[in-house]
Amino acid sequence: MMAMLTIRNLDDSIKTQLRIRAAQHGCSMEEEARRILQQILVPKQNRGLATRIHQRVIALTGGEDLLLPKRSAPRASPDFAED
Repeated sequence: MMAMLTIRNLDDSIKTQLRIRAAQHGCSMEEEARRILQQILVPKQNRGLATRIHQRVIALTGGEDLLLPKRSAPRASPDFAED
């Protein structure tokens, strides 16, 4: 079961900022508030480095897949044999 929370006497400027942020992230104000609370209240030691890096990349790219450049053939290994 999930808890419900009602916030009273919220400043209009805070509500406006939440609405704008939610629109930027493509979600509802309610979902954005949940995300903010989770980011702040979930202990950061439970999130590993890779998870934190992934979340930052997703935030920067908007969740879009990035195009990877084509790789060229690897260089030949050096020959250390003496003649």
